[in-house]
Amino acid sequence: MSVSKKKNVAKMETSYVRQQEAAEISAGRRKKLLFRRLAAFFTMAAAISVFMISTLVSQSAALESKVEEKNRLDKELAELKKKEVILEEEIVKLNDDEYIAKLARKDYFLSDNNEIIFSLPEETENEKKKDKEKSAD
Repeated sequence: MSVSKKKNVAKMETSYVRQQEAAEISAGRRKKLLFRRLAAFFTMAAAISVFMISTLVSQSAALESKVEEKNRLDKELAELKKKEVILEEEIVKLNDDEYIAKLARKDYFLSDNNEIIFSLPEETENEKKKDKEKSAD
């Protein structure tokens, strides 16, 4: 009983049977073509998605680096503006004769009439640290 016998059945050769076989073959071809089109569509959609995601990631990385550069340049600009203000103040001071005389006496040891200049050594960093430690105790 485990072996099944094939039954010999003869096919009917009518126009209806031929039509149905042709319709089945046509439906199989259409189904196969549909699967191929869907596979091509999903492959293209996946490729476009990968391209768009990679473009988005690279643009966001570029944008992030530009933002960091902008922040760095903003800080540099603020520092330069402070330096500009200091230099403008120095220009105003250099137009004053008394300031120039004071600067010449300080830096170049020039003296006024009947004036004696004493040069005191400046404190080093180590001495300043020691003084701070002593005052903290």
